[in-house]
Amino acid sequence: MALRIHRGALAALLLLLVVHAIDAARAPEPRLEMVTTAASGGAGHTAGRARAAASTGCASWRLGVETNNIRGWYSIPAECRGYVSDYMFGDQFRQDCAVAAREAAAYAEALELAGDGSEVWVFDIDDTVLTNLPYYADTGFGAEPYNATYFDEYVANATAPPLPEVLELYEKLLALGIKVVFITGRHDYQREPTVKNLRSAGYHTWEKLVLKPSSLTLGSSVVPYKSGERQKLVDAGYRIVGNMGDQWSDLVGAPEGDRTFKVPDPMYYVG
Repeated sequence: MALRIHRGALAALLLLLVVHAIDAARAPEPRLEMVTTAASGGAGHTAGRARAAASTGCASWRLGVETNNIRGWYSIPAECRGYVSDYMFGDQFRQDCAVAAREAAAYAEALELAGDGSEVWVFDIDDTVLTNLPYYADTGFGAEPYNATYFDEYVANATAPPLPEVLELYEKLLALGIKVVFITGRHDYQREPTVKNLRSAGYHTWEKLVLKPSSLTLGSSVVPYKSGERQKLVDAGYRIVGNMGDQWSDLVGAPEGDRTFKVPDPMYYVG
């Protein structure tokens, strides 16, 4: 005997089968988790998945650092050493720096300047106008503890290259008539090699070069020092139209300036 199925019932049955098939094939919701342990050995496929998971976790960690959601850290996660190395030497870092510099330049070009020489742009030095990538390449890209003695030797050599995108921005600011002020976490006894390094890197002109007093100890927050120096500029009649640094501590603390710009730096944290 032939089985007769009502046309409406058949349509409902087909719809139910399609929904069931979609539910069965649907992948579980993706989860981004911080990688806390290095991947162990195993088959090539397993190792590849582990590397992909580490990369995802490290990318999320870097985002947390750049957005100031992750604070007070002393070294990058050990499993992110390769990721940070690839990032710093890769195209993405260059592109990220270019975006920051391009936006800063567009902002500066749109400013209505008084023309009286009162407008200044504040720059940090280390890993903002100069890059210390040669030093960090030798010290695990931030995976190894900070070595103050070795870093002082590096500064004394005065060989840090410029960050190209920031150097281009610097030249544009000068052409617009905006004066440049450097406020750095380097100590005052490092003035001579700092001046030499800035000039050799292409930074030939500035209004002020402010270095941190040696009395300020390592480990104390630099925010009161840097914001205090910016306040001195304001008190002297300057208008801080822009402020750029690689650390949030370069940018926070009133007076921050009319607008701030951060260049990427996942290698270390300065509070």
